[in-house]
Amino acid sequence: MKVSTVDYHTAGEPFRIALTGVPDIPGATVLDRRAFAQQSAEVDAVRKFLVNEPRGHADMYGGFLVPPDDDGAHFGVLFWHKDGYSTACGHGTIALATWAVTTGRVAAAVEGDTDVVIDVPSGRVTARVTRAAGVVTNVAFRNIPSYVVARDLPIRTSQGETHADISYGGALYASVDAATLGLSVTPTHYSTLLTIGREIKWLLNDTEWSKHPTDHRLNGIYGTILYDDLGQTPTGPHQRNLTIFADGEADRSPCGSGTSARAALLHADGRLPIGRTLHHESIINTTFQARVVAEVESGKHPAVVTEVEGTAYETGTATFTLDPNDPLGTGFTLR
Repeated sequence: MKVSTVDYHTAGEPFRIALTGVPDIPGATVLDRRAFAQQSAEVDAVRKFLVNEPRGHADMYGGFLVPPDDDGAHFGVLFWHKDGYSTACGHGTIALATWAVTTGRVAAAVEGDTDVVIDVPSGRVTARVTRAAGVVTNVAFRNIPSYVVARDLPIRTSQGETHADISYGGALYASVDAATLGLSVTPTHYSTLLTIGREIKWLLNDTEWSKHPTDHRLNGIYGTILYDDLGQTPTGPHQRNLTIFADGEADRSPCGSGTSARAALLHADGRLPIGRTLHHESIINTTFQARVVAEVESGKHPAVVTEVEGTAYETGTATFTLDPNDPLGTGFTLR
């Protein structure tokens, strides 16, 4: 096995783009290709090879480039992590759009804005890439419609009783105010946040609230968003969060699709009307800005179109190889 990659970070969260060495992943749509990858031992071996130790780590994230659903998008992507394949990834979208413009995959103006259209398993997203003197300075992506699923669900956890709100931003998230569990979103509480976030996700994952209304392939509570509400600023709400997704992965960024899910809740509460901005921080104090740009319908749900803004930076390139005599094979994970 030999796979070449380029790595980025978006607000501190890694994103590894596999450029060569990935088997063909057939399917009529990106969502179909995700289903194939989930069942293919050959494809999944490459995911494990890139995400597991010693080449990756338990919080590694990345994607496989695939053809788009049709000519309306520049390319498609399958997002992956240590436990499988996600349906959406905002920080990955920002990294991919930066990569596409920087490398010339998508022709872009030296000055100003260029749209990069990407098909992801949950739908089609458009990232507006801004450059100055040929350097990417900002990416803002418009997500698929986001909406509220359930409010104030009681949960009994090992840390005490609390309540969760469920919302969709390309994946289903449970939002919990960290203060209701005696916690705050700070590195001091990181281990406890990780444990309780993982617990809440699995408590809710088999409930009726984890079902996507139209496509069972999008089912499942993807993550728990533990947040601190830091009040209102003159431009809109200010919050900090740690998103625990998959089976115990912690997002170092403010979580792009999770930010869309939070924006849907805040809009429903009247705190994020059109024209206001959510200042969304991560546990490492990096930031995304998010806005509601339109009110729409998504199936039976009133929904909003959100725009999430951030930056990504290249961190390196590599060609990873597997020695056929290596007893560790595609690697291991300790969490």
